[in-house]
Amino acid sequence: MNNPRFHARMSLETEVGAALSDTRIRLLEEIQRKGSINQAAKAVPLSYKAAWDAVDTMNNLAPEPLVVRVTGGRQGGGTQLTEYGQRIVAMYRALQIEYQAALDRLSERLGDAGDFDIRAFQRLLHRMSMKTSARNQFCGAVTGLRDGGVDYEVRLRLDDQAEIVAVITKASAENLGLEIGREVVALVKSSSVMLSTDRSMKLSARNQLWGEVSAMHEGPVNNEVTLALACGRTVTAVVTRDSCKALGIALGVAACAFFKSSSVILACHD
Repeated sequence: MNNPRFHARMSLETEVGAALSDTRIRLLEEIQRKGSINQAAKAVPLSYKAAWDAVDTMNNLAPEPLVVRVTGGRQGGGTQLTEYGQRIVAMYRALQIEYQAALDRLSERLGDAGDFDIRAFQRLLHRMSMKTSARNQFCGAVTGLRDGGVDYEVRLRLDDQAEIVAVITKASAENLGLEIGREVVALVKSSSVMLSTDRSMKLSARNQLWGEVSAMHEGPVNNEVTLALACGRTVTAVVTRDSCKALGIALGVAACAFFKSSSVILACHD
């Protein structure tokens, strides 16, 4: 029997975890070819919403956007890769070729170990792979740590304009090995994010991110609202349809996404 072959479905890792996968790279390639995220999603295939969620996540975690919206043209606008996005795709594909070659050599060497051992190793890799359900994922460096005795206040700088504050237990901070300058990921569930359109309103929530409504997916009870921040990142909230109407939430409307520091979960890569 031929030895099982490892297939190079590569995922690039950073200090804060997985950043790019084969599916996301194929989505970027299709966006480059078609200039439309709707057409790109069909080609992958992904749902339109899943494609935009993936684009928002990549843009949020990358040091600069990989995909941007464009206006004008025969179709009235669309999406395209930035120069940075094109470089990322080219680098990923070049690494994938080398990765596959290395896996083929590994399969040959492990042939004598038997079919069972190789397949058991493959199953182990699948079990160790983890995804998060948190809709909002932000990457940044720790800029502040304050010991509150029982808990820790952690400040995470996203860019020159925005930061996120998290409050976690002291044990969690020690377990993560947090220190100034360390890259971490902040996870925030969309259900924990609230919206306001009143700039004069004073809020107790530590985290307040202003942006413009860039997407809204309506449901029978709740709406999913995405704000585009000035830095190119996005933040998504799930709010009731009635609240959206009361706030006047619509595409292009300026709004503030706010959430408590205790709603932020931090993660980092060993």
